[in-house]
Amino acid sequence: MRVAIVTESFLPQVNGVTNSVLRVVEQLRHDGHEVLIVAPGDPGGVPDAYAGAPVITVPSVSMPQYPAVRIATATTSKLVKLLGDFAPDVAHIAAPLVLGRAALRATRRLGIPSVALFQTDFPTYLGRYLPRALSPARAEPLAWGIMRRVHAPATLTLAPSTATRQELVRHGFGRVAIWGRGVDTTRFAPTHRDEALHRRWAPGGECVVGFLGRLAPEKNVADLSALSTLPGTRCVIVGDGPLRDQLAARLPSAVFTGAMEGSEVARHMASFDIFVHPGELETFGQTLQEAAACAVPVIAPRRGGPIDIVRDASTGFLYPPGDLAAMRSQVARLVVDAPLRRQLGDQAHRAMATRTWPRLVGQLVQHYRTAIRLTAHAESR
Repeated sequence: MRVAIVTESFLPQVNGVTNSVLRVVEQLRHDGHEVLIVAPGDPGGVPDAYAGAPVITVPSVSMPQYPAVRIATATTSKLVKLLGDFAPDVAHIAAPLVLGRAALRATRRLGIPSVALFQTDFPTYLGRYLPRALSPARAEPLAWGIMRRVHAPATLTLAPSTATRQELVRHGFGRVAIWGRGVDTTRFAPTHRDEALHRRWAPGGECVVGFLGRLAPEKNVADLSALSTLPGTRCVIVGDGPLRDQLAARLPSAVFTGAMEGSEVARHMASFDIFVHPGELETFGQTLQEAAACAVPVIAPRRGGPIDIVRDASTGFLYPPGDLAAMRSQVARLVVDAPLRRQLGDQAHRAMATRTWPRLVGQLVQHYRTAIRLTAHAESR
């Protein structure tokens, strides 16, 4: 199969969208598919190819609020030319917004089946950056309207979780299916736990309560301050972002490691005793899967993606969004009950065996085939 992947984010930027695209490309190429990647250009340098798939870049500008984030400026006509030359069997549009919108319009003009992946809660982010003259009550419907129009040309939209699919259907998106994300169970495994690192974090034998991710407002990392007076714990925060200094002041006893890359990510994750992710805007929650694969029990809000990942009281705990007393109580329970921690962690690790990237990309290819059939049926009418 010939697959064109058009992504709003790519290397050198590393985030959830980029990582998902990289894993999909690797597996598609491994399985013998031909792949073309179209991505925004970046002053930091974009590779000419990845995993044997050529990469074509289009002009981009930096996002005012986050200069490192690139926004592509390619027109629909440009995408018609790029996609027409490659002639894919299907177009995979990752987290469409600006570049993805042009790509979806191009696929409709060309009659190419398209699968659009809703990966980021853009309506919330767009609402946050719309003119302040608009109240949240007006901004959110406007933002949902924008995203509905972006996705409208897609043959099929894929939501990363049950909760996100329900939200998309509620807001009028058509033809929505569910496709989660895979986890690398070789890279993320309990064997990567480093007891020396754990002792360095917690020389007094404390239970290490960890967070790993971007230190940005939507992650609600400041909620971890509810654990600051919990006896027998050490909070470890792995990652970087615009709120690091503010969070360091708010959590003076926490260990801030900064951002990690490569094998260090898994080593740090596996060395946690408990993983807490307080973010309430997760359409999926990839780091929750990675913690589970490392046999680390997960605690997260009962909202969005975590509902599909965490089996409450079996692989971790879910708490009502915003109920920090409940979150603290769940952490406290695991801190004093090491056998329960091990039990939940072991069950979480086993649950991830069904979520490997080969299996998930196999499911994705079936969605590609569905989009191809839908397009062929529409053309035959």
